[in-house]
Amino acid sequence: MRQQSLFAIREIPEGLVFKPGFLTVQEERDLLALPQTLPFCVFELHGVAGKRRVLHFGLRYALDSRVLSTAPEIPSQFEPVRRRAAAFAGVALDDFSQILVNEYRPGAGIGWHRDKPHFDRIFGLSLGSACKFRFRRTAGKTWDRFTLDAEPRSLYMMSGASRHVWEHSIPAVEAPRYSITFRTMNGPDPWTPA
Repeated sequence: MRQQSLFAIREIPEGLVFKPGFLTVQEERDLLALPQTLPFCVFELHGVAGKRRVLHFGLRYALDSRVLSTAPEIPSQFEPVRRRAAAFAGVALDDFSQILVNEYRPGAGIGWHRDKPHFDRIFGLSLGSACKFRFRRTAGKTWDRFTLDAEPRSLYMMSGASRHVWEHSIPAVEAPRYSITFRTMNGPDPWTPA
């Protein structure tokens, strides 16, 4: 019997990188002021409105139609943090051609999922309150689980198995939280069985 599956595993999922203190307190304040000026849309899936609000820049992925389309240009105010995240990731700035901004009001979270195969590496910057960033993967008839405490001003990167094998979710937050997600585009997905 695999008792490990009954409890959270201690090993970080392969390909998950976490950088606490990626931003200074002042940088976070500056970024938190930006969403107040932007036109968020209520997140909808199959016609049902969610508790979080979203903004897409560069590219937009429509969940219902599964189609990528152009979105408004990435605002220049995101450039400094976009440049730093690209440098941290070791990718060209243009590789971050898509930004998703999520606004989590108290009581909002996001269910279990993997980002769509159109995207490759995923980078998330946490602003406002902390959250539990949960991971799970199947382990026979149970699940292996891992939880990352995503503190404000931290950055995470998902690639490899953490991106393509593990699902992730965020339980309902108790205080306002924002995330800025940068994604690189994907070629053929090596993690998808033929």
